[in-house]
Amino acid sequence: MAKLNRKQRLRRRHFHIRKRVNGVAEKPRLLVRKSIRHIEASLIDDVAGKTILTVTSKSGSFSTVKKESKTEQASRLGKLIAERAKENGIKEVVFDRGGHPYHGRVKALADNAREAGLRF
Repeated sequence: MAKLNRKQRLRRRHFHIRKRVNGVAEKPRLLVRKSIRHIEASLIDDVAGKTILTVTSKSGSFSTVKKESKTEQASRLGKLIAERAKENGIKEVVFDRGGHPYHGRVKALADNAREAGLRF
Protein backbone atom coordinates (compact mmCIF):
# COMPACT_ATOMS: atom_id res chain seq x y z
CA MET A 1 0.00 0.00 0.00
CA ALA A 2 1.32 3.42 -0.91
CA LYS A 3 2.09 5.90 1.83
CA LEU A 4 -0.69 8.47 2.23
CA ASN A 5 0.05 12.16 2.36
CA ARG A 6 -1.39 14.50 4.99
CA LYS A 7 -4.46 15.52 2.99
CA GLN A 8 -5.34 11.91 2.17
CA ARG A 9 -5.06 10.91 5.85
CA LEU A 10 -7.33 13.83 6.81
CA ARG A 11 -9.94 12.78 4.24
CA ARG A 12 -9.81 9.18 5.44
CA ARG A 13 -10.34 10.22 9.09
CA HIS A 14 -13.20 12.52 8.07
CA PHE A 15 -14.85 9.70 6.11
CA HIS A 16 -14.78 7.44 9.17
CA ILE A 17 -16.25 10.23 11.32
CA ARG A 18 -19.00 10.97 8.79
CA LYS A 19 -20.20 7.35 8.87
CA ARG A 20 -21.36 7.97 12.45
CA VAL A 21 -22.15 11.71 12.53
CA ASN A 22 -25.32 12.96 10.83
CA GLY A 23 -27.14 16.26 11.15
CA VAL A 24 -30.90 16.83 10.93
CA ALA A 25 -32.93 20.05 10.87
CA GLU A 26 -33.51 20.03 14.66
CA LYS A 27 -29.91 19.06 15.45
CA PRO A 28 -27.63 20.07 12.55
CA ARG A 29 -24.00 19.06 12.11
CA LEU A 30 -21.43 21.68 13.15
CA LEU A 31 -18.58 21.13 10.68
CA VAL A 32 -15.18 22.69 11.31
CA ARG A 33 -12.83 23.22 8.36
CA LYS A 34 -9.44 24.81 8.72
CA SER A 35 -6.58 25.87 6.52
CA ILE A 36 -3.21 27.26 7.39
CA ARG A 37 -4.54 30.83 7.76
CA HIS A 38 -8.31 30.56 8.23
CA ILE A 39 -11.00 28.54 9.96
CA GLU A 40 -14.63 28.00 8.97
CA ALA A 41 -17.66 26.61 10.80
CA SER A 42 -20.88 25.49 9.11
CA LEU A 43 -24.23 24.18 10.31
CA ILE A 44 -25.46 21.51 7.91
CA ASP A 45 -28.76 19.64 7.61
CA ASP A 46 -27.67 16.34 6.03
CA VAL A 47 -31.22 15.05 5.49
CA ALA A 48 -32.17 18.01 3.28
CA GLY A 49 -28.62 18.37 1.97
CA LYS A 50 -28.50 22.07 2.84
CA THR A 51 -26.09 24.34 4.65
CA ILE A 52 -28.03 26.36 7.21
CA LEU A 53 -25.29 28.76 8.26
CA THR A 54 -21.60 29.35 7.56
CA VAL A 55 -19.20 31.62 9.42
CA THR A 56 -15.59 32.05 8.35
CA SER A 57 -12.59 34.04 9.47
CA LYS A 58 -12.16 35.22 5.86
CA SER A 59 -15.31 37.36 5.87
CA GLY A 60 -15.07 41.13 6.05
CA SER A 61 -17.32 41.35 9.11
CA PHE A 62 -14.95 39.05 10.97
CA SER A 63 -11.78 41.01 10.28
CA THR A 64 -10.36 42.98 13.13
CA VAL A 65 -8.06 45.93 13.65
CA LYS A 66 -5.97 44.34 16.39
CA LYS A 67 -3.65 41.42 15.77
CA GLU A 68 -5.06 38.08 16.95
CA SER A 69 -3.58 34.61 17.04
CA LYS A 70 -5.32 31.92 15.03
CA THR A 71 -6.56 30.29 18.25
CA GLU A 72 -8.12 33.58 19.37
CA GLN A 73 -9.82 33.89 15.98
CA ALA A 74 -11.21 30.37 16.36
CA SER A 75 -12.50 31.25 19.85
CA ARG A 76 -14.28 34.31 18.53
CA LEU A 77 -15.66 32.27 15.63
CA GLY A 78 -17.11 29.74 18.09
CA LYS A 79 -18.98 32.49 19.93
CA LEU A 80 -20.19 33.98 16.67
CA ILE A 81 -21.53 30.68 15.27
CA ALA A 82 -23.37 30.02 18.54
CA GLU A 83 -24.99 33.48 18.51
CA ARG A 84 -26.08 33.13 14.88
CA ALA A 85 -27.38 29.61 15.53
CA LYS A 86 -29.51 30.92 18.41
CA GLU A 87 -30.92 33.59 16.09
CA ASN A 88 -31.97 30.78 13.73
CA GLY A 89 -33.56 28.84 16.61
CA ILE A 90 -30.87 26.16 16.87
CA LYS A 91 -29.86 25.17 20.39
CA GLU A 92 -28.32 21.73 19.88
CA VAL A 93 -25.83 20.47 17.28
CA VAL A 94 -23.72 17.42 16.45
CA PHE A 95 -20.00 18.28 16.38
CA ASP A 96 -17.95 17.22 13.34
CA ARG A 97 -14.27 18.07 13.70
CA GLY A 98 -13.69 17.38 10.00
CA GLY A 99 -10.94 14.84 10.59
CA HIS A 100 -8.79 17.35 12.47
CA PRO A 101 -7.44 16.43 15.92
CA TYR A 102 -9.50 17.84 18.79
CA HIS A 103 -7.02 20.36 20.16
CA GLY A 104 -5.79 23.86 19.40
CA ARG A 105 -8.08 25.84 17.13
CA VAL A 106 -10.75 23.12 16.84
CA LYS A 107 -10.99 22.78 20.63
CA ALA A 108 -11.05 26.57 21.12
CA LEU A 109 -13.93 26.91 18.65
CA ALA A 110 -15.89 24.07 20.29
CA ASP A 111 -15.33 25.31 23.86
CA ASN A 112 -16.45 28.85 23.06
CA ALA A 113 -19.48 27.64 21.11
CA ARG A 114 -20.48 25.65 24.22
CA GLU A 115 -19.92 28.66 26.49
CA ALA A 116 -22.08 30.79 24.21
CA GLY A 117 -24.98 28.34 24.58
CA LEU A 118 -24.75 25.60 21.95
CA ARG A 119 -25.20 22.08 23.29
CA PHE A 120 -23.21 19.14 21.91
